[in-house]
Amino acid sequence: MLASLSDNTIMQYNVTLKLWWTYCHENKHNVFEGSVAIVLSFLTEQYNKGASYGSLNSHRSALSLFLGDNIGSNESVKRLLKGAYRKRPNLPKYSFTWDPQVVLNCIAEWYPNEELTLERITKKLVILLALCTAHRVQTFSLIKVDNIVISSSGVRIFITDIIKTSAANREQPRLFLPFFTDRPNICPATTLRDYLSITSDKRPESVPNLLLTVKRPYKSASAQSISRWIKQVLAESGVDVNTFSAHSTRHASTSAAAASGLSVDIIRKTAGWTKDSEIFAKFYHRRVIDESDFARSVCNQ
Repeated sequence: MLASLSDNTIMQYNVTLKLWWTYCHENKHNVFEGSVAIVLSFLTEQYNKGASYGSLNSHRSALSLFLGDNIGSNESVKRLLKGAYRKRPNLPKYSFTWDPQVVLNCIAEWYPNEELTLERITKKLVILLALCTAHRVQTFSLIKVDNIVISSSGVRIFITDIIKTSAANREQPRLFLPFFTDRPNICPATTLRDYLSITSDKRPESVPNLLLTVKRPYKSASAQSISRWIKQVLAESGVDVNTFSAHSTRHASTSAAAASGLSVDIIRKTAGWTKDSEIFAKFYHRRVIDESDFARSVCNQ
């Protein structure tokens, strides 16, 4: 059963199970035999301690898996969650977002690529990947060199590992980076090609991943490292990183694409949302500060 859960979901559920264990121990309940009444009491206690609707919903999912008996779909539990949402609704993380052109204008000065340090071109590549594909850093950490195909029109990247949005009967993401012959200093395809050339003598044979750490011994870059690099680029570009995280590139790029007139269907497909998903409309489509087909709508003036 654990194989059905992603590593991130297991980490998330572990938070609930630790809280549940403590609650049952303090109240002398059997950890493995929680009734609906006990679960309601647990969720109420978490709410009173400040838990948001999203956190309570995560607790419900974890306990439903752990305890069984359809705890998560019980009408009383659902009613409690509905009440928590009405009293403490989930709000979008951002009510607005930043203009990708601010970042692109900054990294445009990082040229020619061949003269950049490994750290510099790595940061340039990851921010261009983030802005031109609108995918998560998890996706970038899983890019394999053998799954990159370079043609005259651009670079196509096939993601073969399981990611957050992977599911049965759903296509794995395929990223595409076009060549910008008119703006080579921010061309995502050129940057990736140059990165491969610069790292060719540094890449260990045992490392299949595209992105490497920037210091010896070189190894695959983790999602955490990629997030840190993106945030550092945002800070250097003047974006308020006290407000915006590395993940905000997903908000900024998709919102900029929508502002340029790109169809929501293309935005959804590019960013990895299903055709019926309302996530973009609810959580990602934000007004772009100084608003200015996908990667071109983000990168071209």
